[in-house]
Amino acid sequence: MRRSWRWMALASGVALVLTAAAGCGGGGKSTKSKSKGHGGGTFTILAHTAPSGGPDPAINYTLQYWQLLIDTHDGLVVFKKVGGNEGTKIVPDLAISIPKPTNGGKTWTFKLRRGIKYSNGTTVKPSDFTRTFERLFKVKGPTAGSFYKVLVGADACLKTAATCNLSNSVVADDKNYTVTFHLTGPDPEFLDKLAVPFAFVLPPSTPMKAVTIAPPGTGPYKFVEYNPRGQAKLVRNTYFKEWSKDAQPSGKPDTIIEKFGLSVEAEVTQIENGQADALSGADQVPADRLPELSSKYSNQVHVNPTPSVWYMAFNVRVPPFDNLKARQGVNFATDHNALVKIYGGPKLAQPTCQILPPNFPGYEPYCPYTKSPGTKWSAPDMAKAQQLIGASGTKGASVKVNTDTNEVDKALGLYFVGLLNKLGYKAQLQALSTDIQYSYCQNSKNKVQFCYSSWYQDYPAASDFLNVLLGCGSYVPNSDASPNISEFCDKATQAKMDQALKVGVTNPAKANKLWAQIDRDVVDKAVWVPLFNPKFVDLLAKRVQGYQFSPEWFFLIDQASVQ
Repeated sequence: MRRSWRWMALASGVALVLTAAAGCGGGGKSTKSKSKGHGGGTFTILAHTAPSGGPDPAINYTLQYWQLLIDTHDGLVVFKKVGGNEGTKIVPDLAISIPKPTNGGKTWTFKLRRGIKYSNGTTVKPSDFTRTFERLFKVKGPTAGSFYKVLVGADACLKTAATCNLSNSVVADDKNYTVTFHLTGPDPEFLDKLAVPFAFVLPPSTPMKAVTIAPPGTGPYKFVEYNPRGQAKLVRNTYFKEWSKDAQPSGKPDTIIEKFGLSVEAEVTQIENGQADALSGADQVPADRLPELSSKYSNQVHVNPTPSVWYMAFNVRVPPFDNLKARQGVNFATDHNALVKIYGGPKLAQPTCQILPPNFPGYEPYCPYTKSPGTKWSAPDMAKAQQLIGASGTKGASVKVNTDTNEVDKALGLYFVGLLNKLGYKAQLQALSTDIQYSYCQNSKNKVQFCYSSWYQDYPAASDFLNVLLGCGSYVPNSDASPNISEFCDKATQAKMDQALKVGVTNPAKANKLWAQIDRDVVDKAVWVPLFNPKFVDLLAKRVQGYQFSPEWFFLIDQASVQ
């Protein structure tokens, strides 16, 4: 999941212990803060921009809106809605219980709760799930080819989306209130894939095309307004009755509003002044404001480690970075310490050379692009970089460095403009509004050469980084929903990924060894310049109580009190 797109269990109880020299000092509250305070009131979030597209569960792949969609919609199962390590557990949601698969792991049958209504008053039926999954393919959701290709009939849906028919793979029984999934093979991550917003059920009235406001859902809130140039607004769903506190507890605020359009600097000031309650998950506190927050507002700042990576993606199909030596040369030249400093300092991020984040399934430290190649980045090697780029024959090529207009992201882009010019290229910045930048980079017709992005786990599995971001199924030509922005599709690498997924059904440890090798392989192919692994900073208004940080959903907005 990307940050403004997204996420192993996070260490709980992490306090803010940063020095002023590192960018932020003082003490922060525990990530396991208990929910407290009264219900009611309006919780106001500030976001520099809306993410690309609207809050359509089948399409939206952003932390910014997943934090809201979990309050408006539900699936059969979900990650437990609580802070700390408990938040890594999958619990029943619209399903009564979590079944055991049959038929060698290829068949899953769920019994649904009865009487649950959408926010438009209609009752949820098992057949709604069949239509929801068919719609996911028809609107060409970004994970249709990576998450749900395992469904029987999905191959045909991927080839001809308009006629997608999953009646033989998502089999509904509206009389007995069951829905049965038939897979082409066992999938050790199938429950994870059912627990994220792409699989959240939608009513039959939902159009078979992308919508600009979230369709009716089953959660405690409903979208009543969405204007990407103004605000999004959620109010209580009057048909909601809590059926599971673990899966979908009643929310505390009466209204949740996300306002768009301010600079992040202005957002920080408004929260300090009590004019708003939180920064959006898309926005990062600017580094120059961290010392001030440390000295004056430390009790309102929460810092949490995240399984995530920030990176610059080469387009391996477009010159000059269709050349391996050119890509490797830029990697050798990159000063990761400078990039960490831009982000906020070594207490907020650590350099990385690879795709998988530390302490994550399949992670084994590896860094070939440094002065002393091995397991850890130490310093840039400009001599090696110049040698490789000279041998590539790409010097003098024009390069557009694509980022969004967020202050930190833009600064990262400007760093690479300077570096590429130093290496002999003719580089310039292409900074696009956050609401269009990621979709622009995804669409191959735009021929983006070098693009900033970030990724946070959808769920704790190596495939969620390697297969989703670099697998052939995630490269969709001429589409705004193509998370493989490097356009990297290597048949040998994909075969290794498919093998690791298969091995993971019976031997997760062996599979993780395979994923570690795949991580090394794609690093050697230099498809990215991985930048660093960040920590996540939440800044809240003084009146906000009951902060909880989920390892899956991050800040649980609806469980915080503003009264």
